[in-house]
Amino acid sequence: MPAAERREQILKKAFEFFSEYGLTAQTRALAESCGVSQRLLYSIFPNKSALINAVYETAIAGVFKAVWFVQLQDRSKPIEQRLKDFYCEYYDTVLTRSWMRLFLYASLAEVEMAPTYIGSIIKHLLDIVMKEALDEAGLQSPIDQAQAQEICWILHGAVSHLAIRRHIYRDQTALNVEKVIELQIKSFLAGLKSILPANAT
Repeated sequence: MPAAERREQILKKAFEFFSEYGLTAQTRALAESCGVSQRLLYSIFPNKSALINAVYETAIAGVFKAVWFVQLQDRSKPIEQRLKDFYCEYYDTVLTRSWMRLFLYASLAEVEMAPTYIGSIIKHLLDIVMKEALDEAGLQSPIDQAQAQEICWILHGAVSHLAIRRHIYRDQTALNVEKVIELQIKSFLAGLKSILPANAT
């Protein structure tokens, strides 16, 4: 098997393996599940840390689509529609059972996966969401950027926790995911008006 194909195969299996057994699982067991020797595994990835970093780049950060940033700033559509389109696709594409499990395992193991993802992707996302939501609502942005991001976490955190409830807690309700996300977006947008002042006219 070509080296690139073998590497891709191992990364895919490692994502599934670590999401089921956590990042403390032994690479020997991972190698067995991949059908390769541990020696071959380490010939591709020099150590476990390098393997975990590669899994992060491909399976955690790699599934986030850069085009989402562009679509969220397309003012030809109402912000409510833009947020719904984004968060429904984000839920289906990113917040899968395996993704959530690995993300949580990494956080518990104090691996830098979660802080890196939040710092490099989510904080930029929250800045865009806040800017676009405030522009349409005619509201002033908080002077403190940290406060602005915390306000946006109200929505992003709600969607993320919905994935935790459905995938981790196995909480099933009569409402489908799209409807719940729609309710969360409406609540977030309505709440902005009670938190922030209107722009001066």
